[in-house]
Formats: sequence, structure tokens, C-alpha cells
Amino acid sequence: MQKRVNAADKSFQEKNKKLDSYYSTKKLGAFVENGTTVFRLFAPQAFEVSLVVMKVVDEKNYKEYLMTKDTDGVWEVVLSGELYGKFYGFKVLNDKKQKKTDLLCLDPYAKAVASYNSYMGERLGIVIKENDFDWENDEWIQRDWSDLIIYEMHIKDQTSHPSSGVSRAGTYLGLTDKGKTGGLSYIKSLGVNTVELLPSQEFANIEIPFQKKFKGKTNTWNPYERNHWGYMTAAFFAPEGYYSVSDKPVQFKKWDGTSAQQVTDFKEMVKAFHKEGLAVIMDVVYNHLSEYELGNLKEIDREYYFRLDEKGNFKAESGCGNDLKTERPMVRKLIIENILYWMKEYHVDGFRFDLGKLIDWVTLEDIVHEAKKINPDVVFIAEPWGGGYDPRGMSLRGIASWNDQIRNGIKGENPRNDLGWLFGHWQGNNNHKRIESYVNGTLIRDSLGLFQKKEHSVNYLESHDGYTLGDFIRLGAKEVSERDVIANVDSFIKLSPTQMKLNKLAALFLFTSQGITMIHAGQEFARTKVIPLSVDAPDTNRGRIDHNTYDKDNEVNEINYHHAKINQELLNYYTGLISLRKEYDAFRKAEYKDVTFFPNDQNEVSITYTINYGGEHFLVAMNANPSGDKEFILPEGNWEVLVNEESAGTQKLAVVSGKLVVHSTSGCVLKMQKEMGKRKK
Repeated sequence: MQKRVNAADKSFQEKNKKLDSYYSTKKLGAFVENGTTVFRLFAPQAFEVSLVVMKVVDEKNYKEYLMTKDTDGVWEVVLSGELYGKFYGFKVLNDKKQKKTDLLCLDPYAKAVASYNSYMGERLGIVIKENDFDWENDEWIQRDWSDLIIYEMHIKDQTSHPSSGVSRAGTYLGLTDKGKTGGLSYIKSLGVNTVELLPSQEFANIEIPFQKKFKGKTNTWNPYERNHWGYMTAAFFAPEGYYSVSDKPVQFKKWDGTSAQQVTDFKEMVKAFHKEGLAVIMDVVYNHLSEYELGNLKEIDREYYFRLDEKGNFKAESGCGNDLKTERPMVRKLIIENILYWMKEYHVDGFRFDLGKLIDWVTLEDIVHEAKKINPDVVFIAEPWGGGYDPRGMSLRGIASWNDQIRNGIKGENPRNDLGWLFGHWQGNNNHKRIESYVNGTLIRDSLGLFQKKEHSVNYLESHDGYTLGDFIRLGAKEVSERDVIANVDSFIKLSPTQMKLNKLAALFLFTSQGITMIHAGQEFARTKVIPLSVDAPDTNRGRIDHNTYDKDNEVNEINYHHAKINQELLNYYTGLISLRKEYDAFRKAEYKDVTFFPNDQNEVSITYTINYGGEHFLVAMNANPSGDKEFILPEGNWEVLVNEESAGTQKLAVVSGKLVVHSTSGCVLKMQKEMGKRKK
């Protein structure tokens, strides 16, 4: 038995070694060259590959061309003419015994994709003309990472609600409408300077049928049969076609993206953001591929492209059943070339790696190295999970990470029984010293710190995952429960006095901490995600607060601008804090030595510190005690109040000296008056 195991293991290792030896420097995909159209596909173990070319997506009498293979595993055919607008796919046979079928494999380098919306994922590449867009001298938005104020958003959700008032709602171009309630005008009015788009590379929209078995699995988890957020990538080089065509839910068994208009629309969106000084970061998913559909890398060469165990089964540390083998030379090449393509062709300013720890270190290092040759200020952010958790490793390689320490330490791990500092509790191993560490950027010089540089810490309290901050606070304050059915969402979203105080204090901590700041769309008005009672799906949680809305293409995810008006006080507070952070370098550029904390009993959930930076002197005081005020002696001088429990901004609200009282669950920011600062010098 042992010999058989060893023999199998040896064979497995030899096979992997052979596959690792394949590499080609040839340009892959479909492209026009010297009046011809070249088609190339890397499929090292294929026995036969043919190209299919169609004039229309459902053509039956299509033309088929046998391809030839070189010694590096690249199949090629060259056709006369510039075949722009033609649809194409590949028929791949992986051994002599395999029966030829009509199954077409999508080119992994396809620059535009037509998609037939079903869980089987029929897709065709479209030959397009590259470098064919008037950028009007547009360039990347290049800014210091510490200056980034990121707004994480979903392309469709940002304008799909009727309250947005935009034309072409739910699309790339809907975001470019100016002078409307929603879209670009709203985002610009907040003062943020960067948008982070949830996945917008072509992805699988449709989940397998609910309560039916498919490929050995029964869908018991998704009654909506939708993947709305986009974390099931189908084509890395192609923008999602659905975001060019409709403000309605994806139409099952209908084609999207056939005109390739999505290519131009995505560029128009980026150009519009850039004109307003907003950088664009893309959320990209290289750790796994769309799970259920046929005709992708699984059918091209599953052994080459995926991490498999000794029995040939897909590994699934991503939780999605088919982890990409990023360490393979040609997978690494694909990922790096993909990053560079989005930078050069679409002027994208940065990237956020979903489950970044599942991408091998060499690939990540090469991405950073190659991308910085093009744009030295390109932004790289990782979700540092997946097969481990390593924000330190990311930071060592010049990649920022979402800081879950500040997220959990400040608001808590969950609203039921693991609340954080915001509620007057010490979550997990948090204490006063750790809260101070978050203010300074969660640096490795502090006990349990994570980052080499403060600008590697992406400070956030809400993302697309989990409860919104507003709902977390509603639940954590015990003013609603997870089992409550909410019939009137417009009434429910209105913040109570306690909820308002908690939301403001959370925002104050976030925007005065060193590092990159990120908020999620709607956080600024305490967005809620209540499942409508009228939802057309067999969802047993109708009317309740949701915490995982990846599957819902409806009002749960849409940004309702009426709700922003209902909580206008909080929205104003956020815009004020954003203007404060942008106006004063002290909240972005201060070094460790520039921040001085007041002595504090380790059990007190208040924090007070001064920042002395660039000739300006600030004092920040926050009291998370839910039932007691905090009084302390101010340093000598007159202090202008810029932020208190009511308002935030850069305008003087009052002048104080001597003593200061910070009420429970509130905070303030003071700035020393200039004339006093001069006398001190």
C-alpha cells in the first residue's frame, strides 16, 4: 500500500514539474496584426484545438478552423482580414478518446465578452479594436496612499434606485450623470477622492437552481439564484457587459454584451471620475474562477490552471471549489498582463485583491514590480485572507491591507455578544494601548501591530461583507433584534439619539486615524439592508436585517437617496470629517513622534491625544463610555472647536480653554489658535 501511495505521489509530482516547465512569451488572445486576425490559446495538454468564428451569437452554421500547436503549448491560427465585431470560441479536446461536441471554451484573454445568462455560462469572445478611445489627455490620478479616502461601491447599486434620478440607471454611464441626486454628483459631494468598484470584470450572474441538485451539489443557500456582487469572475480582460445594458435584474437565458459597448462605457466612466479628481480602484478576483459554468479554464486544462489534490480534485480554500494555481508560470503571466492591461487600456489607478493570500508571493511581488514601471503610484490593496491571514506579509511587499483589527476593535466582531470599544467594551484582546496603536496606523512597532507603514493600513468599519455599520449599531445598541420583522424601512432607518451618537463617534475615530480611510456606500447615512417583505423569492428572512447580500439584485443593495435625506445630520457629519481630513495633513501625515497620548486608566474607554504636525497643533478627545462624561484639563492656550458631538468640519464652532467635558459616546477635535501658537514659539 505504501509503495502504491509513494508511486502515485511521485507521478503527481512529476506531472506538476512537467506542467511548470511550459512557458511562452507570445501575445495571447485575439488581435489584429498586419491586416490579419491572430488567435492564440495556451492549452499545453490539448490533443486538438479548433477556432470557431461567428457573425452572430446564436449562429448555427459557423466556420471552424483547426489550430496548430507550438512546443510551448500555444495553439494558433491566423485568418485574413480585420475581424472586428466577430464572435469566437475554442473547441478543445484534451485526449484522443474525448468526443468532439459543440461546447465552446471562452478565450481567457478575450477583451470583450457576450454572455448568455445561465448558470452554465455560455460565453463568446468578441474581437475588438484596442487603443481606440479618445481619453482627452486623461492620465492616472496619482496621489500619496495616505491621502486616499476610498468609497467602496457597486456599479449597479449606486444608481439603480429611482431616487438616484439618473438616466441609464444601474450602468457605467449612469454613474457619469451630473447634476442628479445620485451617481457621480453625489459621490463628489461627499468629498471622497477614490472609488473602489466591486468586481466589474465579466462575471457569472446566475447561481444554480434553488433546491435542485447540480454537479453533486444542492443549492440550499441562495433562493435568489443570483451572484450580484461579482465575485465569480468569468473573463479577466473584459468589463461586465450587464452594466451597459439595463437597470433591471439580469434576464435569465438572454444575451448581454453582444455589442461590446461595455468596453467604451467603462472607459467613459473612468474618464468622468478622473475629471472630478476621483481615482478608480478595481476589486479583482484572481484566487478562483466562476464555479459552475462550462467552457472556461476547467475545460481548457484543469490540471494546469487549478490547484488540485493528488486525486485530481479541485482545492477550495477560497470556498468556491476551484482555486487558481497562480504559481504556474502562464497563470502568473495572465494575471500580471491583466493588471497591466487594465492600467493601460482603462486607466485604472489601483487594485484590491479579493482573498489576496491565495495569490502566491512571487506573483504578487511581480505584479507590484511590473505595475510600478508604468505608474509608480499605482494602489495595491489586499484582503489578506485565504489559506491564512498575513497583512504583515503584504506590507513587506508594499501592498496595503484591510485592517480587521481596527474594524473589530472599534465596532466589534458581531453585534450579539462581541461588541467593541465604540459600545464601551474591550473586544477580544483589545485594550487601551491597542486603541492607541490604531490611531497611529497599527504599526508593527506596537504589540500585535500589522504594518510596516501606516499607509498600508486600510482603516474601515464597514464593507460589502457583513452588516452595514448602521445596522451593526442598531443591533449592538439592542434597539432591534435580528429576528424582528421590519415593515416600514423608511421609518426604521431614522436614527435614534443613541444610534446617531454611536455612528458619529465611529466616524470620528475612523477619520482621525492614520492610514488609508475607507467607507462603504451608504455608510455615511447609516444605510440599512432590510429584506423587503414583498421580495419575489422563497426567502424565510423577509423583513429582517440582512448581513450577506451578495445574492440580491434588489432594494436590499440599492442606494436609496431618500434615506440619505432622512439621516442628513449624519451625512453632514461625514462630509465634515472628510473635509477636515483633507484640509489638515496632521490626520494623514503625522509620524509616531508627532502623536502624544494623555495618560489614561487602562480600563477607561476614552482616548485623548494631541497631534503636533507642520506647525499646527490639534487635540482629539473621544469618550466611548455609554453612561459617563469625561472631564480633563486642556493644554495651555485657546482652542478652536472644529468637531463636537453635533457638527464636524473645518469651520470654528467655538473657542475653549482650561477644562473640557466630553459627553458619553461622543468626541471632539480642537485646533490651537494660530496667535497662541506663535506666542508659544
